Amino acid sequence: MNIILLSGGSGKRLWPLSNNIRSKQFIKIFKQSDGTYESMVQRVYRQIKQVDPEAKVTIATSKTQVSAINNQLGENVGISVEPCRRDTFPAIALSTAYLVDVLKVNPEESVVVCPVDPYVEDDYFKALNDLAKQADKNEANLVLMGIEPTYPSEKYGYIIPETSEEISTVSTFKEKPDKEVAAEYISKGALWNGGVFAYKLQYVMDIAHKQFDFEDYYDLFSKYATLPKISFDYAVVEKEPKIQVQRFRGQWKDLGTWNTLTEAMEEPIVGRGVLNETCSGVHIVNEMDVPVLAMGLHDVVISASPEGILVSDKEQSSYIKPFVEKFNLEIRFAEKSWGSYKVIDVEKGSMTIKVTLHAGHSMNYHSHKNRDEVWVVIEGCGRTIVDGMEQRVKTGDVISMAAGCRHTIIAESELKLVEVQLGDAISVEDKQKYNLEK
Repeated sequence: MNIILLSGGSGKRLWPLSNNIRSKQFIKIFKQSDGTYESMVQRVYRQIKQVDPEAKVTIATSKTQVSAINNQLGENVGISVEPCRRDTFPAIALSTAYLVDVLKVNPEESVVVCPVDPYVEDDYFKALNDLAKQADKNEANLVLMGIEPTYPSEKYGYIIPETSEEISTVSTFKEKPDKEVAAEYISKGALWNGGVFAYKLQYVMDIAHKQFDFEDYYDLFSKYATLPKISFDYAVVEKEPKIQVQRFRGQWKDLGTWNTLTEAMEEPIVGRGVLNETCSGVHIVNEMDVPVLAMGLHDVVISASPEGILVSDKEQSSYIKPFVEKFNLEIRFAEKSWGSYKVIDVEKGSMTIKVTLHAGHSMNYHSHKNRDEVWVVIEGCGRTIVDGMEQRVKTGDVISMAAGCRHTIIAESELKLVEVQLGDAISVEDKQKYNLEK
């Protein structure tokens, strides 16, 4: 089975845990049997591989998310990187070309496209396999998954099938309605449109070649910034007369808000938190190393991260986005391909950061024009290279680097350090990368 997972968006509705670099699918809140936590993308990827170990999984994403994907899924997962945001049809066309031209998948094979962040069980992925097999039959150019609605939702578009059979041709599509109209659609047998569909690779390649002037994946990638912003629905679905829908009756939740996310959590507290006996329906998600105490609260979500604190009625938490957009948000936590960093303190003329590097990984060899840096190794061992001079470092060692000095650190074990940046013009843009001669 070939699968394209669409991974995009900033996830502002799940602030303060999500930001422009770490979207909601990378938040680790689902507890596993060994007591560790996994994210949405880790959960979905694991479930796919459990159902089909040979599945070819390609994640379509922006370049800002590549490090987090490699951090959580490893270096071997397929990634189709959008050089910039151009809406869903260019992203899907680029991913399709990636499968055909880079991974050399036969264009006559089918592929399933779906979001990376639904909360589902294994029967969903078996249904994806059935969706691909239905596309293989050539009865339709596009096969959608229609989700049996559990309530009249205003969040989804609706698919109205011609029959009530498991596989049906599509009668019409309806845009996101209000609750009364949604209830009317459901009474007529309508299904939620969850953005899940299957097609033969050549089908989308042909449409892409008609709309965009390109030769192959590499050419399309180089011209990506010039492509028009157009949705897959508008470019393909609304113009395609041969469409089928396959019903899905299993569990399917869109975890796009704190309200829906907490419904899927197996325990009320992630991180340091305490609820007294008078609380009910309260969830705490705390990424800070300080305790959170809740008393006498009902149907409330509390979330704390280096970027802010949210205390909200669960129902009201769905309306968080316009408030968050007014904040001047600075990234205080991010996962990188080599590990992660968390901003601990910001003062005028200084910034203090906790950095964690995975064993065998290193930072880029780089310098800064406007700031000095000091590293204090607090755990682990490795090697530093400062202006070409290499030395071993371990817990307790201090390394000082003046502005303009080229430097990197290589972790031999998991390595944790405190980085203090000193200067009057500290900025993430103040970084010059170099090739490290071996």
